[in-house]
Amino acid sequence: MRPVWIIDDDRSIRWVFEKALTREDIAFRLFNSADEALAALATSVPQVVVSDIRMPGGSGLDLLQVIKERHPALPVIVMTAYSDLESAVAAFQGGAFEYLPKPFDVDHAVELIRRAVEESLRQTETREVPEPGPEILGQAASMQEVFRAIGRLSQSQATVLINGSSGTGKELVARALHRHSPRSSKPFIAINTAAIPKDLLESELFGHERGAFTGAQTMRRGRFEQAEGGTFFLDEIGDMPADLQTRLLRVLSDGHFYRVGGHQPIKANVRIIAATHQDLDVRVRAGLFREDLFHRLNVIRVRLPTLRERREDIPLLARHFLVESSRQLGVETKRLSESAMKYLMGHDFPGNVRQLENLCHWLTVMAPGVNIEIADLPPEFREEQRPASSENWIAALEREAENALNRGEHNIMHEMTRQFERALILRALAHTGGRRIEASQLLGLGRNTLTRKIQELEIEGKPPVEA
Repeated sequence: MRPVWIIDDDRSIRWVFEKALTREDIAFRLFNSADEALAALATSVPQVVVSDIRMPGGSGLDLLQVIKERHPALPVIVMTAYSDLESAVAAFQGGAFEYLPKPFDVDHAVELIRRAVEESLRQTETREVPEPGPEILGQAASMQEVFRAIGRLSQSQATVLINGSSGTGKELVARALHRHSPRSSKPFIAINTAAIPKDLLESELFGHERGAFTGAQTMRRGRFEQAEGGTFFLDEIGDMPADLQTRLLRVLSDGHFYRVGGHQPIKANVRIIAATHQDLDVRVRAGLFREDLFHRLNVIRVRLPTLRERREDIPLLARHFLVESSRQLGVETKRLSESAMKYLMGHDFPGNVRQLENLCHWLTVMAPGVNIEIADLPPEFREEQRPASSENWIAALEREAENALNRGEHNIMHEMTRQFERALILRALAHTGGRRIEASQLLGLGRNTLTRKIQELEIEGKPPVEA
């Protein structure tokens, strides 16, 4: 390994690095100015550069620029006692590996150097070539069902209702249904009914005639007309106002509609695909959604799984999003380490695939090296996830099962069932003060069954109080 160069006009800083790097057995070379380092750069190349910004003579930013011109892959850590926004921005825009404000923790600085060294050594490895991938990815069984549904519906004209939590990719499925249909050469028009004010939504959907209302100075074609011959995607249909539900039902029933202020019926030759994150059955029972419209929309229903239901797809999706982000930003594709990938596979991702995509974009911009470790994740991802309510214990159980699977453990069902039963019985006994009859009643077990399980699970510490 080539030496690490430390460049700082402050003798005490050089002394600190000299002692720390010697202790860590990392080869190094010390310089007291940028000019001295530039002269040495003509005949040798370091593994990593750690340089102050403000020094007599040439500045650290000038040195950074020269290094990046000659050796673009060489990691440069910039440090300064002037922790201002301009310095940080200038350092990162110049291609710095990381920004280290003074005063700094020595152990943190050494760890940063180690990571920069690993990054420098990794530059010789084969790099991923960013290539565009398919719009919808998934190897989980639940996603294969979605793909099969798209395939079966490709030649159908049937109305489709897509159910799925926010961020699961409802519009991607709608676009795939359109792209593989006989209507693919015609328009695909999408509208989020929850994002448009009620007073404007009717005109947005059906258009309006001139003079239909104040400000309507010209005739305007609505989204139904714009989608003529193609597909009209109505996202968040569950939030559609009641009066517009009636108008939409009429379009689905007889295939005609009227512009706002119009008297001439217009034929609607469109395929409707609707989507919602809500349970429309519940909204129908609550009187918030028309039952007849629900049955018109619910001809064929496609349910999209949440990301926590398809955790095995997280590595596939993460690699795809990292490649896409690097292609968009024109930078090298970053990679998640094995530990970071397993860590993400244990995350619940309440924002689903969209949240994972946003995370990968954040990492492409913010992570200092190509290889991403757990420490590079945003703070909210590194915080310990604690069950926030009674319903989150299932998510905690899922994470524990996933971790056991990732560790390659066997006999998982038996072991986790034992732990589960043991925890319930211990809690019940603690709650009843050790009274087994009362505990068995609370647990829904027979008294003899509880006694047998206490023996099998080797539960000790509570006296066998019977009454």
